Amino acid sequence: MLDLQKLMGQMQGMSEQLQREAQQLTVKLDRAETIFHQAVVNQASLIQQSEQYRDRYIFNCAEPVDALSEIQVISPISTSHIVLATDGSQIAPSRHEIAYCYLINIGRVAIHYNSGIYPLLDNVPEVFYKTEDLYKARQWGIQTEQWMTFKRTVAENVVLANLAMETLASSLKSPLLAFTDGSLVHWEFDEIAAEARSQLLPDILAAWDNLKAQRIPLAGYISAPRAAETTNFLRLQICPFEQPDCKTHCDAKPLDSAPCSQIQPLRDGTLWSRLLKVGECSPLWKSHARILQEYGEHQIYFCYLHVGTEIARIEMPAWTALDVELRSLALQIILAQVQKGYGYPVALAEAHNQAVVTGSDRRRFFAILEQQMVKSGLRNVTTSYKESRKRSSIA
Repeated sequence: MLDLQKLMGQMQGMSEQLQREAQQLTVKLDRAETIFHQAVVNQASLIQQSEQYRDRYIFNCAEPVDALSEIQVISPISTSHIVLATDGSQIAPSRHEIAYCYLINIGRVAIHYNSGIYPLLDNVPEVFYKTEDLYKARQWGIQTEQWMTFKRTVAENVVLANLAMETLASSLKSPLLAFTDGSLVHWEFDEIAAEARSQLLPDILAAWDNLKAQRIPLAGYISAPRAAETTNFLRLQICPFEQPDCKTHCDAKPLDSAPCSQIQPLRDGTLWSRLLKVGECSPLWKSHARILQEYGEHQIYFCYLHVGTEIARIEMPAWTALDVELRSLALQIILAQVQKGYGYPVALAEAHNQAVVTGSDRRRFFAILEQQMVKSGLRNVTTSYKESRKRSSIA
């Protein structure tokens, strides 16, 4: 049991530190706003520098597609439409359980607005127990638990695309939005071997191909974003060197002593909270994350939307973001979703609720598995002594 009394002194020190950081952040934010307005004037030359020297930066820098001064006002959709969403959860493998396996559960939601059709709220569970599911990824230095997380990401996208195809076939031609919780830029795939990525990314891109073919917009919603891709673009404005070559001029310096570090570690969401009003959307930006080199025609663009309760990052593939009609539809539906969900998109919240695996679900899962193992003739089906002892603690 946690001894809260012993934590009191540490909490006081932490509060004082956070207060100092908040004061420093205000200074950085004021400076960043000034730099932003300077970048508005110099946008063309900054983009040219970004394209020319991108491979020499020590930071990831996005590129504005629209004029930096272009702020769009979004109105929530009021006509009939359909929102589709998926989210995932899992039961991780444990050598202390009766069998070494894992489960991925994908929550599915299809909500029809202004149509009188009941929403779809269900989930799709799948158990993984074969040798290739449990141990194949270890040849690439990937543990089973991490591989399970990657497989869940793939499943969320595949199930979403399949749900869209099913809904499209039975819908009354109402506009659809395929909606996901989190980033469409799978940064985590960039850290694994190319052969491992080849087992994951093609399935996601194939699912997106289906959505693109039917002109169903796709969007990823990131709450409380921590990215710094747009503030990194502002670093080009304050770089004192004629050629912004980080590896040549600043590679040997500490990160906090570089000339452009005066606005770091300012996050995009913090900057846009100063620049946007409720219902307003930032200009469109193109991400240049390294993993996107393998995305083909599904390059990812993003913008920041002030939804009232927060600044949310909205990510869209090229075929949604660059299509004015589809992008506008997606943003209108997203804003309506946040309003209906009292600060967070209702479809994403419901997809999470459908996906989540509770402690009691986990116990029932292994109880059913035990029954099936005994029925199959297996003997001595039990958990490890460690697990048994933990479940019957006398404390």
